[in-house]
Amino acid sequence: MKKQEIYYETMYILRPDIAEGEVNKHIEKYNKLLEDMGGKILDSQMRGKRRLAYTIAKNREGIYVQLSHQGDGQHIEKIEKAMRLSEDVIRYMTIKQEGPLPTPKPKIKTSETTNNQENEKSETDTTPNNASEKNNSENSEAGKPNE
Repeated sequence: MKKQEIYYETMYILRPDIAEGEVNKHIEKYNKLLEDMGGKILDSQMRGKRRLAYTIAKNREGIYVQLSHQGDGQHIEKIEKAMRLSEDVIRYMTIKQEGPLPTPKPKIKTSETTNNQENEKSETDTTPNNASEKNNSENSEAGKPNE
């Protein structure tokens, strides 16, 4: 059984009109800032662009980033101040967690992710058509009397 430890999770939302390279710079900036303040990064994940439940600063979408880290708790005030001063961060929240430490997820290259998404879309596009064709053939056969 894993040891129960205290760690922090910070989720922040960036403006949706930021380029991917700029998003990576923000992630590196906050990771470096945490490490400089004495925190230890456990996991950092870009969750992608998602639709917001309500409008925040005239934005309907945002780029979500999750950051799991450990430290003495003093570093949170400083990283949140940096996020508050940044115009690109539209919302942030840090919560204290207790439990097994999160394991870092393997990094996937963006080109691989877009290819996987395109493959999934093409598979889902063909599946409903096949299912509807099958239902149509069953319905036409059901209307015919048995010989």
